[in-house]
Amino acid sequence: MITQRTTLCGIVLHPASHTRSPAMHNAAYAALALDAAYLAFDVPASRLAAAIGGWRALGGGQLSVSIPHKLAILEHLDEVDETARRIGAVNTVVRRDGALCGSNTDWLGAVRALERETPLAGARAVVLGAGGTARAVVFGLLERGARVTVLNRTPAKARELARHFGSCEAGSLADLRDLSHDVLVNTTSVGLGTDASPVAADSIAPGAVVLDAVYEPLRTRLLRDAETRGARTVSGKWMLVHQAAAQLEAWSGREAPIEVMARAFDGASV
Repeated sequence: MITQRTTLCGIVLHPASHTRSPAMHNAAYAALALDAAYLAFDVPASRLAAAIGGWRALGGGQLSVSIPHKLAILEHLDEVDETARRIGAVNTVVRRDGALCGSNTDWLGAVRALERETPLAGARAVVLGAGGTARAVVFGLLERGARVTVLNRTPAKARELARHFGSCEAGSLADLRDLSHDVLVNTTSVGLGTDASPVAADSIAPGAVVLDAVYEPLRTRLLRDAETRGARTVSGKWMLVHQAAAQLEAWSGREAPIEVMARAFDGASV
């Protein structure tokens, strides 16, 4: 039951129609007996400053940040932790002593999802995309000891991201065909709600582990193509679940019920 003591939590993104975050977090709150309610807020980029101002005024608790706000949110926060600064993107905001503090759990979500299938130390990894999610994934792969190449539709953006971390290669999406890779991660929005893939099927290395951050649909065109190439696939579900669990733990200090959140993801209607 929601009362005047219930803590308001949520996610800001645009559009909001595809998110399964409320189902996962509310299921976790119930399992942990936390008096909180998590809602989705559809916030266009032009309204982000107003939305964060409103969040301050309302005294909101845990706030998740998704596309397209992961970079822009930095200028609206009081504090940003060292990891999020190195990544250059925030997906998690918590309130501490009245201050809004930003962090990033996307990188944990990505590496924990990949590590369900393969160790990452020494792996040859390719990341598709150069936005906020790509930054987190690249950071996580480098932290785990992988060798990383960033590919993007606009190669200049891939090179910019590679320079940001200083230890990556960069190129265009078409370059995947000529790159040996053990791990492939799609961080672009290509495939979200459509039967499209960011790369040609025959450019996916047989035997690679392929993670698609897109989770709607669960079996994207990229993942289906990867399976035909003999690759092992990881649904974006697991990246979302693991990053959400880390968000919950950062806010509540409690161990997140991973399986409860995974089941809530499966049962969510979008």
